[in-house]
Amino acid sequence: MSKKYFYPVIFEPEEVGVSVYVPDIPGCNTQGDSLEEALEMVQEVIGLMLEGKKPEEYPQASKPNEIKLDGSQFVMMVAFDKLAYDKKYNAKAVKKTLSIPAWLNNMAIDNDINFSNLLQRALINELGLNAR
Repeated sequence: MSKKYFYPVIFEPEEVGVSVYVPDIPGCNTQGDSLEEALEMVQEVIGLMLEGKKPEEYPQASKPNEIKLDGSQFVMMVAFDKLAYDKKYNAKAVKKTLSIPAWLNNMAIDNDINFSNLLQRALINELGLNAR
């Protein structure tokens, strides 16, 4: 169920660190002290720039070989994992209202069932997320 989207990313080594730019997502740029840090930072900034958009609204990725580069720039395809991003940054609890029969509610209360925990585990199982 993991949703990964791949974008070509331009990396430009600087005197100190690495600058990063995602040409398909306007305003999507960042930097890092090392290539590894720049890679982590660009994955986060992609998430920030796509926040609030539905996946079908995400911009189409360019072909890496069609991107014009200058000087020491190079292109790498970078994965944006929407599910991992949401787990990390959108874990705020959301209140849900639901209905169950009174007899089932009473039995659950008598057995100290945590409704929120049970529903979360059931949804994770139903969505096939427990294998990840």
